[in-house]
Amino acid sequence: MEIVVSNKTSRPLYEQISTQIKSQIMNGELKAGEALPSIRSLAKSLQISVLTVQKAYDLLQTDGFIETTAGKGCYVSVQNQDFYLEEQQKKIEERFNEAIEIARTSGIPLNKLLNLLTLLYDYRNSQLHFHSLGKLFNLLIKGQRKLFQQPEIGLLVP
Repeated sequence: MEIVVSNKTSRPLYEQISTQIKSQIMNGELKAGEALPSIRSLAKSLQISVLTVQKAYDLLQTDGFIETTAGKGCYVSVQNQDFYLEEQQKKIEERFNEAIEIARTSGIPLNKLLNLLTLLYDYRNSQLHFHSLGKLFNLLIKGQRKLFQQPEIGLLVP
């Protein structure tokens, strides 16, 4: 299992770890029942705090990706992939409902909201992170469009 973390991103280390492990589970690199590295060994290999790895593993367990057996370690859960996707879709729907409500009360038309979502989705693999979505909506609502008119990141909203 390969995990790469960076202190140079705005994402916390525990999120970087949990996201990468989730991805490896979802794409089949890690199989159901497979043991994960111990918290101490992963912390040592990544040269980070044991508490950071513990937080990542706790998040993975809460989301149903891993199971912890006292004295034996952590293992990839036998959870159904469809169940996970359904749970993620529910989370997305909740956040979309919030965004839709903000857009409607602010008079932002659906086409602009869809354009913004498309731009953010396409740009996500670069330096823009999900938490910035709220900041972008706030800027849009306040009428501060300077951020959106930055050709170097391809965000051009009229």
